[in-house]
Amino acid sequence: MADFDAVMWDFGGVFSPSPFTAVSNLGREKGYDTERFFAAVFGSYEVDGDHPWHRLERGEIDFMSARESIMEGARADGMEADPIELFTRMGQEGGGMRPEVVEMATAVKDRGFQTAIVTNNAKEFRENWTKSVPIDAICHAIVDSSEIGIRKPDPRIYQHALATLGGIDPARAIFVDDLEANVAAAESLGFRGVLMKDDYHPALEEIARLTR
Repeated sequence: MADFDAVMWDFGGVFSPSPFTAVSNLGREKGYDTERFFAAVFGSYEVDGDHPWHRLERGEIDFMSARESIMEGARADGMEADPIELFTRMGQEGGGMRPEVVEMATAVKDRGFQTAIVTNNAKEFRENWTKSVPIDAICHAIVDSSEIGIRKPDPRIYQHALATLGGIDPARAIFVDDLEANVAAAESLGFRGVLMKDDYHPALEEIARLTR
């Protein structure tokens, strides 16, 4: 066995294209400053704060309440930002799953690693995204921010995931995410972090090497 016992995967931006890229592209198309537009939709994603999207992902409010607050806040900043428009754009830009990532996750689990999906998500989305991949084939557990009330990069979500998999030592766990802040938070606890970018093949190569 390799030097690790567990692999934990983010969902959006790992098994599917990144919503962060889609929101930046949409803001650019609208002629807005992309950083301001991103902040209007998602808030400062490097921290866990009180932005409506953060509250949605902690299960504190529902999607339509978050949408209304996001649109209102964006208008106050001179922009139009509708999360539903973002999801439409994601579909237009190829919002399907990444078969190679699914295959890698399946192979990792088959080789005996403990595996989990650790995702910032909304309760309303769970039924759809869990049907988009073969969940039982790729992971032993799902740690969903909207269910436990904790979202990345709060260290407690990584600790919860370790406990869920039976008390894995963080030094023997790999964490895969498409956001640098989330990877850095895991690494601060002792995880081996892997950053997955839009070109996800280098990350897959690194995971393959680490799990040999």
